[in-house]
Amino acid sequence: MQHKILYRPSFAMAHVELAAGESIRTESGAMVGMSAHLRLESKLEGGLLASLGRAMLAGESLFQSTYTAEGAPGEILLAPATPGDILGVDLVNQTLLVQSGSWLAGSTSLSVETQFAGMQMLGGEGAFLIKVSGSGTLLLSSYGAIHKIVLAAGESYVVDSGHVVAFDIGVRHELTKAARGFLSSVTSGEGLVFRYTGPGEVYLQTRSLQSFVDAISPMLPKPAAPRG
Repeated sequence: MQHKILYRPSFAMAHVELAAGESIRTESGAMVGMSAHLRLESKLEGGLLASLGRAMLAGESLFQSTYTAEGAPGEILLAPATPGDILGVDLVNQTLLVQSGSWLAGSTSLSVETQFAGMQMLGGEGAFLIKVSGSGTLLLSSYGAIHKIVLAAGESYVVDSGHVVAFDIGVRHELTKAARGFLSSVTSGEGLVFRYTGPGEVYLQTRSLQSFVDAISPMLPKPAAPRG
């Protein structure tokens, strides 16, 4: 499977080339266009319980789509629902934990399942994550551009909870306050953050969808009050 990312970082789209007989698994609704001979299968990947877990706990679609190039090579164009970037990561017997909404597509050789991130994550924006493991190509999507942080052993880095895309499973992570004391947390505009400790890689997005929603909410029309 060969791929290139077009129109990045604001409106990225993945152009994926499949050899004859090769397949790619995608998030439901990610397809923009494709060769006419590609065969589409939409199913409950991993069974009903695993699919319900991804949908109810991690916010992913209940169904995943698999596209196969039948009889000849073909191509498929993929894009996420929101404006932003796409990054291809080649995994070799590795595991990444991916924030909900950032898994776009990947080789069918990769295992995709839901993982509870731990009690310390509750209250943040990542209590449940998508666990992607094995060898193959993974396509990550983001709201905004993607920035990679490489942490040395014992090195720590603090990330706002709305800016996490993915991180190596070996990176230690915990949820904490951005500032000491209630007043400092309120006045700084920063609430809960993630603290990551290496070794490993952490992928960030330059924009937060929740922050965008909060910014435009006061400008949206308010529903009319019911008449008495």
